[in-house]
Amino acid sequence: MTHFAGLILAGGEGRRWGGPKAWAELPDGTSFLERCVGILGDAGAVPIVATLPPNTVDPQLEGLVTAPLPEPGLDMFASLVAGLSRLADYPNWEVVSILPVDHPLVSAQTVIALSNTTARATIPKFKGKHGHPVCLRRSVIDQILDGRMSWPTLREVMRSVDAVDMPVEDAGVVSNCNTPEALAGALKNLGVHFP
Repeated sequence: MTHFAGLILAGGEGRRWGGPKAWAELPDGTSFLERCVGILGDAGAVPIVATLPPNTVDPQLEGLVTAPLPEPGLDMFASLVAGLSRLADYPNWEVVSILPVDHPLVSAQTVIALSNTTARATIPKFKGKHGHPVCLRRSVIDQILDGRMSWPTLREVMRSVDAVDMPVEDAGVVSNCNTPEALAGALKNLGVHFP
């Protein structure tokens, strides 16, 4: 099994949610951030880093290393680089699974399958639609961090390295819970019930 790391992108302001989605809650009261840490932890990711909004108090979640962003309003790629820079402090991982915090319904088994491919980059695909998390090998991360691969979006990075699609039977990969209504719809579609 590949030794892989996890990166949760949770530094946004969450305007459509009404506040940072890191603190948005599932019906059982679990925050999106806590759920994403649990998914990556259950899959075996070490370390797990999360970008967070500037000046965020460390949520003290077991297994989580925080990377507060230096300023508000950073674009997604700059936030990604901030998180990857924090991950680069840690040795011994070969792949990183990049999970946006608004995808808290992904299966840990899906993360494991994606992280164990040998491709430079892997994207899950559910019923013809691309989703998250995506996985990148350390060689690609190194090129992003040293400036050899500086694109406006992660999607462009994936395209530039000929990312491989991995078909999965996990609707969670395409369940973007970026509003309360989207979360409710995703839970209904997945048949997930909370007590």
